[in-house]
Order: sequence, then C-alpha cells, then structure tokens
Amino acid sequence: MRIKVKNKRGIRIQTRYIVSALMLLFQFVFLFASLQNLTSHSRVVYAIAETLGVLTVIYIINRRGNPSYKIMWILFILLIPIFGISIFLLWGGGRVPPHIRKRMTDCENHYLSRLSSDKDIHERLSESCSDYARQADYLTLESGYPLYQNTSLEYLSPGEKFLPRFLEELKKAKKYIFIEFFIVAEGKMWESVYEILKKKAEKGVEVKILFDDFGSIKRQHKDFITKLQNDKISVAVFNKIGPSMNIFMNNRNHRKTVVIDGKVAATGGLNLADEYINEVERFGYWMDCAVILKGEAVRSFVAMFCAMWRFTTRETLDLSEHLEGNEGVEASGYVLPYCDDPLNDRKPAEGIYMQILNTAKDYVYITSPYLIIDSTMITTLRMAAKSGVDVRIITPNIPDKWYVHPVTQYNYLELLEAGVRIYEYTPGFIHSKLFVSDDKIATIGTVNMDYRSFIMHFECGVWMYGNETVTDIKEHFKEILKVSHEIKLKEWQKEPWYRRLKRAILHLFAPFL
Repeated sequence: MRIKVKNKRGIRIQTRYIVSALMLLFQFVFLFASLQNLTSHSRVVYAIAETLGVLTVIYIINRRGNPSYKIMWILFILLIPIFGISIFLLWGGGRVPPHIRKRMTDCENHYLSRLSSDKDIHERLSESCSDYARQADYLTLESGYPLYQNTSLEYLSPGEKFLPRFLEELKKAKKYIFIEFFIVAEGKMWESVYEILKKKAEKGVEVKILFDDFGSIKRQHKDFITKLQNDKISVAVFNKIGPSMNIFMNNRNHRKTVVIDGKVAATGGLNLADEYINEVERFGYWMDCAVILKGEAVRSFVAMFCAMWRFTTRETLDLSEHLEGNEGVEASGYVLPYCDDPLNDRKPAEGIYMQILNTAKDYVYITSPYLIIDSTMITTLRMAAKSGVDVRIITPNIPDKWYVHPVTQYNYLELLEAGVRIYEYTPGFIHSKLFVSDDKIATIGTVNMDYRSFIMHFECGVWMYGNETVTDIKEHFKEILKVSHEIKLKEWQKEPWYRRLKRAILHLFAPFL
C-alpha cells in the first residue's frame, strides 16, 4: 500500500544545509545592500556602474552560448548593474575555476584513453544507415565514448518493475558494485538495496557509492555516511554544499548509474528514493524508467564511474582490473553510452536530441518532466513537425515544482501551432527522459529537456539503434498516451490571461530553473 506524504517524514534536515543556506542568503543581502548604498551616494560611482554594465552586456552578447541564457543575464545586469555584474561573475559566466576544469579533463582522459574503439563497428553501422552512423559519430566525437555491439538491453518501467530486477543483479555481484545517483534517500527502496550491499561488503565485494550532496542532503539521517563506512562501504559526496558563493556550487551530478562486476550496468531517470517506486505518493503516480545493459557497452559505464570517482575523491581506480571478465553477449543492434558535463564546451546530450529530430522520417516520441527549452530547440521541434514528422511530447499533469511547470507550458502554444502534439500525463508526474524515433533509434538516460541538464549538470544516457528495446520503448510510450490528456491548440488559445501572464513572467527566469 502506498503512503501519501507531503514531506520527508522521519528524515532530519542536516544542520549544515540550514547554516549554508542562511549564510548564502546573508552574503547575497549584504552584497546587494552594500553595492546599492555605494551607487546611490555617488553619481560618479553610478556612472561607472552603468558603463561596466554596458560593457558586460556587450561581452555577453558576443560570447558563445545560449541566446535565451544571455537575455536573462542582460536584463538582470541592466536593471541592477553592479549587483547583477557581481552575480554574473560568480554564477553566470560559466567560468568554473581552471583547476576544476583541468582536474575533470584529466580524469576523463585518463579512462577514455583506455577504452578501445572498433572501426569495423562504425563501418558496419554506416553500411546499415548513414544517418544513424552520423549520430553515433557525433556522440563519440562530443562525449568521447565508443560505439558497441554485442550488448543486450532491458527496458524497465515503472520504478516498481525496475527494483526487483535491480536487486536480483546486485545479489549476483562477485567482485564489485559501483553506484552513482543524484539522490540516495533513506526509505524502503534504499533499505532493500543497503541490505544486499552490506552483505556483499562483508564477503569482500568492493562496494562504492557516490551521490550528489544537494540532491541527497535532506534525505538522510545525520549518521548515514558513518554507518556505511562502518559496513566497509566506500562513500563519496559530490560537490558538498557550503556557506560560500562558490561558482561550482551550481553544477550538480545528476547522473544515475550502477555497474556490477563490469558485466552489468543500469541507467535512467530513477533515483534511490521511495517516490520513484511509488512506495510513497508525492505528485500523484510517479512514472519513470531505466535500462539494464549487459555486454561490451558496460565498459563505458565503468569508465564514467571511475572518472567521476577520481574527480570527487582523487583516488585512481584501475580500469583494466575492473574490466576483467567483461565479455559481449549475443544481441542485435548498436549501443553507445554517453555522458555530458558542464566543464567543457561540448553538449552531446542536447545535440543528440536535435540530431534525432533532424534525421527523423516518420515520428519522434518524447517524454520529459520539463520542457524548458531555448529558441534553437523550439525551432528544431517545429521544423520536424512542419516537415511531416509526427512529433509527440508527454509532460506531467501534476508538477513537482509550482514555478517550473508554467515555464514548461509557456512553450506549448508555439509548438502546437507548428503541429507538435503535446500531452500531459494525467495520473501524476512523469520523470522518464526518452526519445524514440522511426522504430529504429532511441535514447534513455538522465537528461531533461531544460537548461540545467543541457548546460549546468553532469548527465548520462544510452543511445541505441536496431535493438528490440526500441520497440519496447515505443510500445510503452503508446500505453502512457492512453492515460494522458492531449492539449489542443484551440483549447490552449482560450487560456485565461492571468495564466498566460504568470507563464510569461516565470519564463524570464527559465535559465535559472
């Protein structure tokens, strides 16, 4: 029986989180008050502030980057010059300290250089379909990870179907278990996983867990990490929340991956929290999905985890040692795991979505909890629909954040006018991140259609071509459609003016959401 909850019962909010939030707020208020006081008492200072504001705006316009992201910062700086410039330099410039960028690059290169790429696989894919071969080539160039065959895929949705399969695979572990999630929350799901991890660690299995501090900090008891360490489980916390206005604090690890013995991997939208398996109800019924991989493509997930572990802990894991026993399995099709991070100028996650839309001939079906997209993605969706491609998007009917869903809905009208069909999942909140097209290709992973996933977060996914799993994803999409309400153009054009105004105002802050 599911329990309906409105808060995280039984979980103590850690003092560090509260102190950090209060200290950060104090710094913002102090900075704002000081700068406003300075500019209001001196015409010279005010003139200098205006000049710096204009120069900063010129810099923003001419730098590379997302136009919508630029507009938001330009508006902010022109309204409050000195304060706006200060916040832009801290959080908006995208200039993560060079030593952090270099550390991430070194970590990735260290492991990517040890993954072999088989040119014959690319040639076979090119002979099968040049359009899809170009997609694979793009992903390999942008993310660095190779294309594979000999990999089976198992699509699982919703979360309560994934959990028993996940536990089953964990029980088979003999050498190691690597777990990386945005959220690790105490509850029924975690306890079922933890019991297996504890027993495996006692038997000498190497168990490592990495989770994001922002995603998990309010979901665990104070002694959570100590308890794991006492059970011989290694724990790493990504980008710990602190009281300072750290430019890197806005970049979170949104990945969800599991690797077992180098033979099995999993990824998708699911976190380790009870709402993901509908054990508790937060926003109606929670629809999510995951995919389990077996075979050669698991190698890339081993490398992804090792790189992030080294970045977070500075501990170097031996990749070859953790790839021992990795063998291909008999399976059709091609598989390419990929990851994305905000510390370089490459954007494979957003890019592959656009590639799929640009090469589609019959249809593209999409599910995403958010549809907070820029003009380039909107244009790509519109062009696909106007060229005769059946483009359908499913978003939630019950949102997880009141201020985010109106920004998703802001984009409905322009897309509907172009022929894109939009649906809202009526039972609750759909958290799946899926693209499936033409019965041939699909991608599943952690990447939302929003600025945070495309620009700010560490993400991952799996691109696939010619697998039976593509059909499984399509059929499940059609099942979700049956319980989703289609938004019609005429219906949307009659929306009350105050709702349209609310969406327009919140849309100004879209890059922040």
